[in-house]
Amino acid sequence: MGFEAATGGGSGGIRALTRRKQVDSDRARAAGGQQLAKELSVTQLIAIGVGSTVGAGVYVLVGTVAREHSGPALTLSFLIAGIAAALSAFCYAELASRCPSAGSAYHYSYICVGEGVAWLIGWALILEYTIGGSAVARGISPNLALFFGGPNSLPWILARHELPWLDVVVDPCAAALVLLVTGLLCVGIKESTYVQGIVTILNCCVMLFVIIAGSYIGFQTGWVGYKVSGGFLPYGVNGMLSGSATVFFAYIGFDSVASTAEEVKNPQRDLPLGIGTALSICCTLYMLVSVVIVGLVPYFAMDPDTPISSAFARHGMQWAVYLVTSGAVLALCSTLMGSILPQPRILMAMARDGLLPPFFADVSEKTQVPVKSTIITGICAASLSFFMDVSQLAGMVSVGTLLAFTIVAVSILILRYVPPDEVPLPSSLQASFRLSQECDEEKARDENREQGTSEINDVIVVESISDPLIEKQLYASKLDEVKRRKTAACSIASVCAGVLILTSSASVTFLPFLAMCFLCIFGGLLLLAGLGMLCWIDQDDGRHSFGHSGGFICPFVPMLPVMCILINTYLLINLGAGTWMRVGVWLVMGVFVYIFYGRTHSSLTDVVYVPTAQADEIYASSSSGFVA
Repeated sequence: MGFEAATGGGSGGIRALTRRKQVDSDRARAAGGQQLAKELSVTQLIAIGVGSTVGAGVYVLVGTVAREHSGPALTLSFLIAGIAAALSAFCYAELASRCPSAGSAYHYSYICVGEGVAWLIGWALILEYTIGGSAVARGISPNLALFFGGPNSLPWILARHELPWLDVVVDPCAAALVLLVTGLLCVGIKESTYVQGIVTILNCCVMLFVIIAGSYIGFQTGWVGYKVSGGFLPYGVNGMLSGSATVFFAYIGFDSVASTAEEVKNPQRDLPLGIGTALSICCTLYMLVSVVIVGLVPYFAMDPDTPISSAFARHGMQWAVYLVTSGAVLALCSTLMGSILPQPRILMAMARDGLLPPFFADVSEKTQVPVKSTIITGICAASLSFFMDVSQLAGMVSVGTLLAFTIVAVSILILRYVPPDEVPLPSSLQASFRLSQECDEEKARDENREQGTSEINDVIVVESISDPLIEKQLYASKLDEVKRRKTAACSIASVCAGVLILTSSASVTFLPFLAMCFLCIFGGLLLLAGLGMLCWIDQDDGRHSFGHSGGFICPFVPMLPVMCILINTYLLINLGAGTWMRVGVWLVMGVFVYIFYGRTHSSLTDVVYVPTAQADEIYASSSSGFVA
């Protein structure tokens, strides 16, 4: 591909939205200057994953879901939600091991899909982690107050206060905890994960106490929670599935593990192990706790606010209330760390790519963490938790998570069937690219001039005998590959369109029944047609050499990623109009930031796209002194 034809990095229109960056290689890291410290092992990744996932939701969520959705089948709801989360975890594990760099879903979508989608994913994740961390911090002070005698019993300096002239309830305790966690994260990734590991172990010990002590009480008194007239499925299968959708968001912590990929010592081995082990531990703990609680207390008699504490209090173990409350506080603190940890790394990744000011990309030479981004994140989260009750905004957290899960599954399909076969060449090496082309053309002309007429005629005779067949075979093979890539791209688009039509038409209530059936059938056919074509055609051979090979390989492609897209899109559609309106405002703000800054400052603005093999030759020539 020539220089003029290869230019794909223009700064305007659709071309800017679809430009894709290269997988970060050792060469790119060496040229990038400041790097994060590689300190994390499998054990620390598990601590991050479990600590970010097992939050106080398990201490509260089980009561609400059991009362309103699942009944005694709460354990199955957690199991189904865990399986659904595992679909996304498999996709994350392959991309994290192939593309081990900071930014998680933003980074993967920038490599596989394009700059426009990557920007929206990164912008949505910023909102998710800010609101998520603030909401978690606001939940700590009521639990801490129980140790001081009950609600509203905290010391004056930490207690909540109402500002009547503003109708605002400020929470100094929440803001102080956010700033404390921010300072800890600035010290270093090794130190902060060590502290999070201790907190996570203590929280798991509390959960194990709940499981063991609750099982002992249950065997002594009988599993009264299952001896109810409604049976095991009082709300039916639909109620159990509705409960699964509700508790699905209790499994989203593994995105925090993926965001630390650049700081892992052996990412190809450790990231998949960390993600998979953390998810397995969380699912097991959730299921065992739910078995105990719905067995000790009938689902309709559960306290929706303190289901575990009240279950032990019913059996005369009042002292256990303080132990369970300690577990809730520890879980909230661990989740708070897991919420604040990823955002500075996403900001850093976006700034490295030029989409945000370079201020966010600075890495401290002493601690080797993005201190400036961490401080900005902490200040924003602390301010939000101090002034605002963000519980009504909690649904906005789910949008960023589900968008990230969906785009990661789409990226797996792209990686397997139409992986990028061109890489961006920076402006510093474009002179080398032109010079290599000129040298090749000059060399070809010199060879033609040196050869005599008879020799050229002999070559022509030989070529007329053998070369046409070889060239025809190569040309046909190339055409077949182009056709296969086009078919795969259309099939992936068909899957995405079919999922969107199917889930939208099945969720809306204002459509007539016949119209809804027609749209569901149409969307289902599009989905099945795209899936069937992907199962029929071959995957791209380039997938074996894409990124860093030798890591985890996602199984059951294309079925598993398509199921992941379907589940996450259905949950996205059903988040509610109010949530989407609030998220829409934030995304529109992001569009304007991209148009007026990111689009023109992107590191891909002046690049040239060349085939991968040609790019390797240019880099080799440049490093050996081909260009001064």
